[in-house]
Amino acid sequence: MDESHETFMLMLSNLLHLHNSLDPTTSLLSSTTTSSAASGSSTSSTSLLSSSSAAPLIFFTLSSLLSFLSTSKKNLLKSSSNNNNNKKAAAADSSAYSVSAFRALTTEHIWSLETPLRDAHWRSLYGLSHPVFTTVVEKLKPYITASQLSLPSDYAVAMVLSRLCHGFSAKTLASRYSLEPYLVSKITNMITRLLATKLYPEFIKIPISRRRLIETTQGFEELTSLPNICGAIDGSHIKVSNAQLKRIPAHQNEYRCKYGYNSVLLQVVADHRKIFWDVCVKASGGTEDFAHFRDSLLYNRLISSDIVWDKAVNVRGHHVRPYIVGDWCYPLLSFLMTPFSPNGAGAPAQNLFDGMLMKGRNVVVEAIGLLKGRWRILQDLNVGINHAPQTIVACCVLHNLCQIAREPEPEPWKEPDENGSPARVLETEKQFYYFGESLRQALADDLHQRLSSR
Repeated sequence: MDESHETFMLMLSNLLHLHNSLDPTTSLLSSTTTSSAASGSSTSSTSLLSSSSAAPLIFFTLSSLLSFLSTSKKNLLKSSSNNNNNKKAAAADSSAYSVSAFRALTTEHIWSLETPLRDAHWRSLYGLSHPVFTTVVEKLKPYITASQLSLPSDYAVAMVLSRLCHGFSAKTLASRYSLEPYLVSKITNMITRLLATKLYPEFIKIPISRRRLIETTQGFEELTSLPNICGAIDGSHIKVSNAQLKRIPAHQNEYRCKYGYNSVLLQVVADHRKIFWDVCVKASGGTEDFAHFRDSLLYNRLISSDIVWDKAVNVRGHHVRPYIVGDWCYPLLSFLMTPFSPNGAGAPAQNLFDGMLMKGRNVVVEAIGLLKGRWRILQDLNVGINHAPQTIVACCVLHNLCQIAREPEPEPWKEPDENGSPARVLETEKQFYYFGESLRQALADDLHQRLSSR
């Protein structure tokens, strides 16, 4: 029963009680004449409102007014209590993310836990363990301090990492940290820009040194039995919000990818440990993988022989320098090996080679899955389209930090099955294609002979 019904019943009760005490011969509920069959006598019953006495009407009015005021007061007190409870809950939720709460966590609570529990707790909040978090803060602190940000450096980094890890929008994070959404966006842009520019050269590097090159090629050879693989290349579509594209209506169609949603295209090359050594984000989702590759700095450095790997092996009379592996969406070149056939329609030696090559290429697929599984903002990017590239690159830097530190691998994100069309060779690539074709066949024949003789 609601409040209005309760008020009405209280008014009615008061009226009946008052009327009966003042004039028991009259009826409040009926103005008709009633007969008593048993006695044969009739009694005339008049309405309260037609009663000659004014007292019942006065008392009825007063009792109704008092009842109304009583109920209104209860409702007001209840509403006030609910508002106070909501304010207290909001304040408690906000205080849990305040600078003082964060400071207590970092200086008191965190050190009362055993190391595995401490790091697991930190990963649940910020995507990485406390030691790795401290490394990130120490490297970014000089730049954050120079920016004269009003928030502490570690607090600002923690806030941005929580957004990258959980995929929170600026609005959600703003309500949680009691900040304006524009300020959350500004801090996010600053931290991701620093990660993508200041930390990129330190944590994303082409394996040029002989020690690292030997380590990488040996790691791939143990996995595939193919010599001198130094990396695996692949592209990944990073979904972007439709709302972010409304500002560029003339170019919206360029972002529609082959999987049916809007995206920007990420290109990465990973080593055998799933660590990226090259990252490129220069294309919208409607771009093919091979076109993105040809527009990258890596392609231009490889095609111009700007990158020289000091490690070569002889395979059936062919001088084989380190090369990367990719699927059929990339062109076959002397420095990029691709499968003979996308459907296993080749000769036995060719099919064996394709199987091993795709096994090596799967390393980069797994690396991308870990990247999106650990930094969930990449599953549905909610930053401005102009800040999308630096946000993606920042997550790649953080991914490498986690892989180098041997952080536990999260549940990987499952990428859609590749369905791109085979890449065509350009006229300017013909010499690299013919040399690559010869190298690929030599590698396939050598692999088939070695594995068949075991």
